[in-house]
Amino acid sequence: MSTDSAPAMQGPDQTPAVPAARVPSPGLLALFLAFARMSLAGFGGVLVFARRAIVEQHCWMTADEFNETFALCHFLPGPNIVNLSMVFGSRLRGIAGGVAAFTGLLLPPTLIMTALAIIYARFGDVEVLRRSLAGISCAAVGLLITVVFRMMTPLLKRMEIVVLILTLGVFLAIGVLRLPLQAVLLVAIPLSIGITYVMRRKVAA
Repeated sequence: MSTDSAPAMQGPDQTPAVPAARVPSPGLLALFLAFARMSLAGFGGVLVFARRAIVEQHCWMTADEFNETFALCHFLPGPNIVNLSMVFGSRLRGIAGGVAAFTGLLLPPTLIMTALAIIYARFGDVEVLRRSLAGISCAAVGLLITVVFRMMTPLLKRMEIVVLILTLGVFLAIGVLRLPLQAVLLVAIPLSIGITYVMRRKVAA
C-alpha cells in the first residue's frame, strides 16, 4: 500500500487523528511487505517500527487502537509482536491476512539470523564483534523506551489519572518490587476492567 494515500501528517512525532477505519485495508502482499520491512528494520525490537508503520506511516490504526491490540497480545501465548502480526493481519484480511503478516514478520529475520549464526560460530571470539553487539544492545533499550513514551501519549492527552496510577502501580510492582507477574496480573486485570467499566458508565450517563 502506498503511503501517498495516508492522511496528511503534521510532523513525524505526531499521531494522526483520522480513524484507521477510513483508510482502505491493505492487501495480502502489502501486509507481507509492511511486516517484512518492520522485521528488517527492527534489530533489537520490532515494536518501535511496527507502531511507526501501522499508526504513523500507513494509518491502519489509531494510537488507541494500537495500544488496545497490543495489550490484548500480552495475554496470548507467544511473543507479543508475533501475536500482534497475527491479530492485526486477521483483523484486516482474515486468516490469510494473519498468515501474510506473520510470514512477513518472521521469514526475513529467520534467514538473516541463520546466516549470522553461521558467521558467529566461526568468528564469535573476535573482540570487535563483542563490542558491536554491546552497542546494539544499548540502542535497542533506547528504542524501547522511546516507543513506551509514545504509547503513553494518548493516556497523557486524556489525563485519565486513575489509568496512569494503575499503570504506575503495575510498573512498580513488577519492575521495582519484583513481584510475580502472574500475581500482579491477577489483581491488575479485574481492577482495570472494573475501572474502565465504571468510567464508561459515567461518560454514557
